[in-house]
Amino acid sequence: MSMYTAIATAAGRDGRAVSSDGRLDVKLALQKELGGDGEGTNPEQLFAAGYAACFASAMRLVAGQQKLDVADAAVTAEVRLSPNGKGGFQLSVTLRAELPDHIGPEAGQALLEATHQVCPYSNATRGNIPVELVIE
Repeated sequence: MSMYTAIATAAGRDGRAVSSDGRLDVKLALQKELGGDGEGTNPEQLFAAGYAACFASAMRLVAGQQKLDVADAAVTAEVRLSPNGKGGFQLSVTLRAELPDHIGPEAGQALLEATHQVCPYSNATRGNIPVELVIE
């Protein structure tokens, strides 16, 4: 049984993406790098925003279980779109976490690895796209 279902409709990279509740309504445009005008957001930006938000929330959950304070932490997701060598395209992701100074490198890396096992986006992409975890 699902806890929540998000529903959105789009007709392609040029147009609009709209959620069923109307809270999301964004202009989409093909990136300049792909031959478009770039005058709107694109699916990779939306995916990056969702993944960064989801991973940051999951990190707060995991950090709380580990008794770590990550109130000042932030996550940046870099989503790359590349040719797959077979006529199609593939994604890859780098997640960059800015952690508080009191969390050392080893504890920080352990936190990111544990979070990567909890985050729904990480679970959805595992084995499908490369995801690199980096502490800033």
